[in-house]
Amino acid sequence: MSGHSKFANIKHKKEKNDAAKGKIFTIIGREIAVAVKEGGSDPANNSKLRDVIAKAKANNMPNDTIDRGIKKAAGDLGSVNYVGITYEGYGPNGTAIIVNALTDNKNRTASNVRNAFTKGGGNVGTTGCVSYMFDEKGQIIIDKEECSMDADDLMMIALDAGAEDFAEEEDSFEVITAPADFSAVREALEAENIPMASAEVTMIPQNYVELTDEDDIKKMNRILDMLDEDDDVQSVYHNWDE
Repeated sequence: MSGHSKFANIKHKKEKNDAAKGKIFTIIGREIAVAVKEGGSDPANNSKLRDVIAKAKANNMPNDTIDRGIKKAAGDLGSVNYVGITYEGYGPNGTAIIVNALTDNKNRTASNVRNAFTKGGGNVGTTGCVSYMFDEKGQIIIDKEECSMDADDLMMIALDAGAEDFAEEEDSFEVITAPADFSAVREALEAENIPMASAEVTMIPQNYVELTDEDDIKKMNRILDMLDEDDDVQSVYHNWDE
């Protein structure tokens, strides 16, 4: 895994999110609602909710906002009607894009996602058309500036908890897990008070595509910006080497 750090990209995303906290908090709020509906409001008995809470904390969501979201979801189960849906498609120069959404109106979301791809010169494809180019993995990023632990000790904690891989980059450590082992590894790091810049199950590209044409770069950014502005869109994965 070494040699392709995504930490700079994560920091860039966080800066964007800091300017629009409402967006990321909306995303996490929906994930909390779905997790509570599926597994109950007690994090001790709901690993999916624990993972969402960890994601919320990594994005600086205040504890009282998290608690309010859980209580609201628990008291509002009948009205939680978000449906998860995934779109796959192509951006400029054959770049692969996966879009995960949680929506209460599939027609609206489908229209918005298709519009974003079209405006950026791309197109939505069929299910499975690009997902085979990605591996679903748990990914935990630790900022070296925030972590005082020795790299070897950190690696042993992660591997002992079930991590598949550990990589040291210039400014960060990256821990990779199988999706099923993600919660256990994240909780082991949390128990050692190790701060995590990012912790989530994600889609990691097997190969990356470079865009050298300025017009292609503008179009790709247009797609990503339009998807980022859509409240129904929870996450976007792509294999563009930024």
